[in-house]
Amino acid sequence: MVVPMDAPDPAISHPRDRLALIEVTALTKRFGSVAAVEDVSFSVFQGELFGFLGPNGAGKTTTINMLTGLARPDSGKFVVSGLDCTMNPKTAQHLIGVVPDESNLYPELSGFDNLCFCASLYGMCRLERRDRARSLLAMFGLEDASDRKFGVYSRGMKRKLTIAAGIIHQPEILFLDEPTTGIDVASARQIRQLIAGLHDAGTTIFLTTHYIEEAERLCERIAFIVQGRLVRIDTVANLLQPIQERKAILISVTNTVDDLHGKLAAAFPHFDFQAVSDGQIRVESEDTINISPLVRLIEDQGVEVTEARQLKPSLEDVFVRVSGIELEAMRKEKEKSGGGSA
Repeated sequence: MVVPMDAPDPAISHPRDRLALIEVTALTKRFGSVAAVEDVSFSVFQGELFGFLGPNGAGKTTTINMLTGLARPDSGKFVVSGLDCTMNPKTAQHLIGVVPDESNLYPELSGFDNLCFCASLYGMCRLERRDRARSLLAMFGLEDASDRKFGVYSRGMKRKLTIAAGIIHQPEILFLDEPTTGIDVASARQIRQLIAGLHDAGTTIFLTTHYIEEAERLCERIAFIVQGRLVRIDTVANLLQPIQERKAILISVTNTVDDLHGKLAAAFPHFDFQAVSDGQIRVESEDTINISPLVRLIEDQGVEVTEARQLKPSLEDVFVRVSGIELEAMRKEKEKSGGGSA
């Protein structure tokens, strides 16, 4: 269930002197009776790393597919760098690079040949595309694999080459759809570093992800999308600000007893208690939390406490508040999709 929020403001808390390179207005896409994306509006500013965050099936990929020409909206409008692309997304094709959630490169071609082929699609001359391909292979640490067929690359190597192919023509705007999903932790870390480097170099980046930690590390502003609707847009700092004053601790236990939460709530009515898992209890309060009385009451119930530690507020807490999606549901999604969140 989505928790109602104030209508998102596409320009909230962002410098007015930055040009809006992407302007989306009331974009809607339905598949039969299902609204995959409904009445979505936002802007992405020049040089910004904009995060589009939500669980699997929230509408992230459908949105990016409409903005890159892989799907046509049922209604609404979007403008890229001043060009109305609603009916013909190819109008701005030379300005954008696209990295889909699944690689679109050719398994029988080498890494080098894949990059050269992609460059040829943008009209780059032979010498220019070969130089650019070699430069990107070096940048992405793939020089030693340049002559190997793409089909035998590891998943992490495939993601890196797919990103390289997306920026072969040095686009002004880069769309990245779930770039670290399903790859190992080391490769995910390398890809995040590459994304940060592209952003530092001035590329405007539209990033979709369901890894909350990834969005918090990389993005300037974040839009939360749930069940096809935007529920909040703001800077990371502004999203975190309302919960910075709220205190939280995590208590780990080896066992539990019936109605432990009820007994805790009765004894400490000013605290909020939440079962994070079978072995963990989260405690929140506007006031300072004295851990000792909590631990004492829990142990008096015959429950062994193994750890009690203070928690730093995170974007994950904000997401739970504005979306109504519990932490455990997001964790299960991460487990289903594999590594890459570290």
